[in-house]
Amino acid sequence: MRRPLFAALVLVAAWTAIPLGSFALAQDKDPEQEAKDKKKKEEEWGDKQAPLPALRNAGPCPYVKVLYDAARYIELKDDKETISAVGYTGEIQGLSSGCSYKSDEPIKVRMELLFALGKGQQATDNKHTFRYWVAVTDRNNTVIDKVYFNLPVTFPAGQDRTLVTDKVEGIVIPRIKPTVSGSNFEVLVGFDVTPQMVAFNRLGKRFRPNAGVAQAAAGQSGQSGQTAAR
Repeated sequence: MRRPLFAALVLVAAWTAIPLGSFALAQDKDPEQEAKDKKKKEEEWGDKQAPLPALRNAGPCPYVKVLYDAARYIELKDDKETISAVGYTGEIQGLSSGCSYKSDEPIKVRMELLFALGKGQQATDNKHTFRYWVAVTDRNNTVIDKVYFNLPVTFPAGQDRTLVTDKVEGIVIPRIKPTVSGSNFEVLVGFDVTPQMVAFNRLGKRFRPNAGVAQAAAGQSGQSGQTAAR
């Protein structure tokens, strides 16, 4: 799926891959489904660079990254950090980007994003629209422009997670003069998250299996297989 950002201009080249740390989705993972997701991800991304020819730019590309606080999306009913309260979840798992510019031309950036999306017990439908944003900032972190995108997703029948690739094209960054290089700018990406989600992400919380066996051994009551955020 291709999405224009500011003005839809020419495409870009000189791609670079930016690996992101893997976060657990807010739900227990089925080993068989996890293997299928991994295979699909490898087929789509693999370990190779995007097969686009490199261009000789007038300078370095802008730094493109996923904002940590908005890298994951986790809906929690009534803000309860339990597996039974989880609605829809999302994680930006991969990002490829590239740019091109020369002389006094503006910097043109293109990105390709890999999303891992899931649904929990509070999800009400196999279809859901996630929302994310792309922002361009200058070196002093002043936002030059910020655009929101809708990412409609249909989960396959009988599955609670899926991988989706989305492309953003036409990111155009003007330059005052030819000596201004891409290193003066940043391009940030993130989910449209609530303050509660930001706090959850910032603390590095994620859903992990409780030590139910250890609790039972200690004589404490509890059900094996419960999940809570830590």
